[in-house]
Amino acid sequence: MFPSPIEVFKTLFGLFEDNTLTIAIFASAKRIILGYFISILIGTIIGLTIVRFKWLDENVSSLILGLQTLPSICWLPFAILWYGLNESAIIFVIAVGSAFAVAIAIESGIKNVNPLYIRAAKTMGADGLKVYWNVIIPASLPSVITGLKQGWSFAWRALMAGEMLSATKGLGQVLMVGRDLADISQVMAVMIVIVVLGVAVDKLLFGRIEVNFRQRWGLDKS
Repeated sequence: MFPSPIEVFKTLFGLFEDNTLTIAIFASAKRIILGYFISILIGTIIGLTIVRFKWLDENVSSLILGLQTLPSICWLPFAILWYGLNESAIIFVIAVGSAFAVAIAIESGIKNVNPLYIRAAKTMGADGLKVYWNVIIPASLPSVITGLKQGWSFAWRALMAGEMLSATKGLGQVLMVGRDLADISQVMAVMIVIVVLGVAVDKLLFGRIEVNFRQRWGLDKS
């Protein structure tokens, strides 16, 4: 049922030695980068639009929250019907699976900005875009960064769901090959790679962004 750690690391080494994992990592990285940036663009537009128009906030916010609770794999049948079994279908699943988390984070971040900041800015003569650019956006960044991290995790899950069912190469496909061959060592090895990559991106990218932001705005208590 569970392989020994030695067998898992032997399999992991073998997959790297024959370039199976290297090719899979690059293929998955290409998909998730493209899909994630599309989700950021879509999520930002949705979040800002909801905040701007009150009637959308009252009628659409709950719908977006409901769509976010859907597992990413639920979008795969739509992706296959609309795009077929190709790269576009996987990127669509990634974008949809992550976009709503980004939209909710932007909406929540802007709504939770302290009204005193806005009043103070208007008292000093700021209005319109100046209030947004100099006050609202900086004040909402902590929530936005948290939402981007959540969006990244959802994008990873969506990527694996898409690759496990329709990809010809990628980490999800290697995982499925291990399942089909009943090679639990290969399954565990790929899972380890997925976890390591996810933690590395969180620490090296989002972690540094958070630290720089907190230092810049005087939020670091250390």
